[in-house]
Parts: sequence; C-alpha cells; structure tokens
Amino acid sequence: MLGLLITEKEVKEIEYLVKREMDEILFDFGDQRIDPIVKRAMAERYKILFGLFKRVASHKECLKYIWREKKG
Repeated sequence: MLGLLITEKEVKEIEYLVKREMDEILFDFGDQRIDPIVKRAMAERYKILFGLFKRVASHKECLKYIWREKKG
C-alpha cells in the first residue's frame, strides 16, 4: 500500500482527468467496429480508473459513473 499527499487542486485535476478517460471509454463501447477482445481490455481499464476515481470523487459523482456490463 502506498500513501499520497496531494492538495485539493490536485485532487480536482485527477478527478477531471479520470472522468474524461472514463467518458471516452464509455463512448467507445458504443462503436460496433471495435473487436470484443479490445472491449474486454477497455472494460478492465475502466474498472481500474473507476477504482481510482472512487478515492478522489464524492459519492454522488461516483454514482454517475457506475457502469454495468451488458451480457450477451
């Protein structure tokens, strides 16, 4: 486990960057041209980013980015 001491401004910047990356992944999931293997990798990346996002964002913000995979 690692610790990190950051300012409130840095927290907001991390939150902004992670949100933009998650938005892009969610947008790309709608593209039917993307191979399922690539989409699986994108899903893994989204899970990692969301885990980081939960550490810096409010509960209300996190609710907006909860993503459930569609099965089938």
